[in-house]
Amino acid sequence: MKNKVLAALVAAPLLAGPLLVGGMAGVAVAQTAAPALEVPSGTYALDPTHASVTWKVNHLGLSNYTARFTKFNATLDFDAGNPEKSSLTVSIDPKSVRTDYPFPEKEDFDAKIAGPDFLDAAKYPEIKFVSTKVERLGTDAGKVHGNLTFHGVTKPIVMNVKLVGAKKHPMLGVGALGFSGTTTFKRSDFGVTTLVPMVGDEVTVQVEAEFAEQK
Repeated sequence: MKNKVLAALVAAPLLAGPLLVGGMAGVAVAQTAAPALEVPSGTYALDPTHASVTWKVNHLGLSNYTARFTKFNATLDFDAGNPEKSSLTVSIDPKSVRTDYPFPEKEDFDAKIAGPDFLDAAKYPEIKFVSTKVERLGTDAGKVHGNLTFHGVTKPIVMNVKLVGAKKHPMLGVGALGFSGTTTFKRSDFGVTTLVPMVGDEVTVQVEAEFAEQK
């Protein structure tokens, strides 16, 4: 459940990356060189009004329980001529988890998930993803490898990324990039084992992210 977080962690997201990022791992890069993207190299900041980080875990083998984070940030250092040299950093506030629990008068479920049994946000106030390698697979897909720090543990994850768009922003007049990313990992690898296996160990993180060039 905490793991859900991440990724961005995620992600990557966070994140992302991902952020973000943070999402999917040893697939070989396509041998044919892909064309450079039509946006300039530089530092790109996440537009939080056009981004989301959601996660899901299996519940009792009956459904996929889904929640989200509302506070996260990401920075993309983009190399237009060689995207494989780009890098991504994603930060997520685990206290911002939102479960959309339908009976808030009975229980603060956001607080429960953010609490010590799951995300333990008071003790571990940040979920972070930092990329270590980018693989480009064709013109609009790739993999972002990186280190996810969650629940006080840092481990490598891989995010599968799809380029949604890359062009001059029609309103801001700067370069803009948009990605979808997904990653899957085991929360038990990060020390989060509450209710496993009734509540799934495997966490899937979905990231939607739009970035704008910083001038």
